[in-house]
Amino acid sequence: MTIGHDGGQRHDHSADAAARAMASLGAPPPAPESGIPRGFRAGHTLSVRVELMRQLRRRRTQLSLGFMVVLPLILLLAFSIGGTSGGGNGGGNGGGSGTSYVDLATAGASNFAMVALFFSASFLVIVVISLFFGDTIASEASWSSLRYLLAMPVPRMRLLRQKILVAGLLSLAALVLLTVTAYVVGLIAYGTGPLSTPIGDNFSTGSGLIRIAVVVGYLAVQLTWVAGLAFLLSVVTDAPLGAVGGAVLVSILSQILDQIAALKSVRLWLPTHYGTAWTGALVEPIRWDDMVRGAFSGLMYAVIFVAVAALRFRRKDITS
Repeated sequence: MTIGHDGGQRHDHSADAAARAMASLGAPPPAPESGIPRGFRAGHTLSVRVELMRQLRRRRTQLSLGFMVVLPLILLLAFSIGGTSGGGNGGGNGGGSGTSYVDLATAGASNFAMVALFFSASFLVIVVISLFFGDTIASEASWSSLRYLLAMPVPRMRLLRQKILVAGLLSLAALVLLTVTAYVVGLIAYGTGPLSTPIGDNFSTGSGLIRIAVVVGYLAVQLTWVAGLAFLLSVVTDAPLGAVGGAVLVSILSQILDQIAALKSVRLWLPTHYGTAWTGALVEPIRWDDMVRGAFSGLMYAVIFVAVAALRFRRKDITS
């Protein structure tokens, strides 16, 4: 509250906005004399629980997680209407048999879950991860709330850490939600059954679930490079769509370049080169070599991108 030229009282709208931002994040009210929150402790600002609740209330989070539930239902409807015959062109066929993962979708719950991952791993999951990480800092800047977060004060590096943790939790939740929903839908529609592969291998229900878990774990680790890139772009730009779109476009470009055999060993350094190494979990014994390389590649790029983002954000003038 400030005093106007006529001696009356009027509200300071900037102060009100800052107070509302502090209250929504669970911060203690400021002391009237100093403006510093009573009982302030930097390590307790912007807790994961508070930030997670903020993100879960957002429409884009609800729609993203909701689509992970809807996608298996769409696949079920598609298979019910058009069947599963892929003519051998569905990808992942081996041994010259002309059988693909899509052809085996209705063989049981495990196969249906694998087909859902097969369809979504190279694009949909990348878009969702890019959305959660690319929207972290850029959205706060676009809403003009970033400076209020830092003025609370939330230490800059803690802000980045909490944002990364929550975005990571949401991304992992989306991947697990897709897999679990697909398995449940497949269980209801097609019942239990061994996990079958295009090359003729069959795994029991228990072994199949373990291998599906390995695939999910590998994707979660290998796609950290997408998370790191989207987060870096979120720090660099104030436009959330620019950060999300930039990460998706880089992924598409990398996948295109990986198909050019003339690049030879250069392809090994592309972040998407080991994107399909998860198929090594569907043979006996499990082939860990490419999955280890893919996990290391993804983590290496993620560390580099996040480190650059942290250095950039530490020195960035917050004007939004």
